[in-house]
Amino acid sequence: MLTYKAMYKYLDDAVHGEVLDFPGAITAGPDLDETRRLLQSALVDMAETNLLHGEPLPTPDATATDPEADIEEPIYLLLTASHRVKVVPVGVIP
Repeated sequence: MLTYKAMYKYLDDAVHGEVLDFPGAITAGPDLDETRRLLQSALVDMAETNLLHGEPLPTPDATATDPEADIEEPIYLLLTASHRVKVVPVGVIP
């Protein structure tokens, strides 16, 4: 399991989400719950793309931060024995 850092910023009509220490994992949704779900999916897609291209996954950086974030929290990436990866919802540690 790799622990990355997610950030969320409330906008006028949406919530922006980004994994601070995994470049390219970014999304937006109408509310925090949907943005969390979309960000989990974006992280999985980015990780699978890296692996399919033979590229390493970025090293998690627990010190990553964004001063404009309204919320920062861990996001967990689980690697399985196959080429598939998945994300565990916030607060659930296997």
